[in-house]
Amino acid sequence: MILLISDLHLQEQRPDITRAFLHFLEGRARNADALYILGDFFEAWIGDDAMSPYQAHICQALRALSDSGTRVFLMHGNRDFLIGEAFCRAAGCTLLSDPSVIDLDGENVLLMHGDLLCTQDEHYLKLRRVLRHPLTLWTLRHLPVSWRQKLARGIRSQSRAHTRRKASDIVDVTPAYVPEVLSQAGVTTLIHGHTHRPAIHKLQVGQAPARRIVLGDWDRQGWVLEWDKQGARLEAFELT
Repeated sequence: MILLISDLHLQEQRPDITRAFLHFLEGRARNADALYILGDFFEAWIGDDAMSPYQAHICQALRALSDSGTRVFLMHGNRDFLIGEAFCRAAGCTLLSDPSVIDLDGENVLLMHGDLLCTQDEHYLKLRRVLRHPLTLWTLRHLPVSWRQKLARGIRSQSRAHTRRKASDIVDVTPAYVPEVLSQAGVTTLIHGHTHRPAIHKLQVGQAPARRIVLGDWDRQGWVLEWDKQGARLEAFELT
């Protein structure tokens, strides 16, 4: 059994989500062969060298899951793209590139965070290219922690304001782009998060049936995709 989650936005200010996640790690995830976290795991991450005690506790919980035998994979989101190899070593997880094609019970499946699919959001994609440029990443990681904290707050504030002004279709996936992405990857199943609009969409790539599975964010409830030989099930659960 494989479990896939995304968009937990873990932060000290949401102890309900934190409790639910730790309970998830100690229970359901212990019975899984692997756990995939497809981005925006943390609400913000300004560098492995600036890990807070709260984030270190989450890191230790992931390590305990990994040590129990469940393989853990982590993909960057738009809020935690500065997570690096130091955190992954400490947490016992493997950092995945975005996008990645993996084998799930014999089927090749494309995994993405999902922000790259929102092609109409040109302002965001331009900012993403700047922030993910190797020179920018190197500069960010070498800034004083206090500067990074201030910069992160500013970017989040601007992002929230910009998102409120956008039409809903702009911040969602561009449907016509999805078959192209699937075709390029040579798969018929795409799994992603980012949009906070959980659903399983049926579509076609050429003459072949295909699907796009959107993971939900953890807010009023949690979401998990369970994948095994019987198929894929997208499930919501209470944050208890």
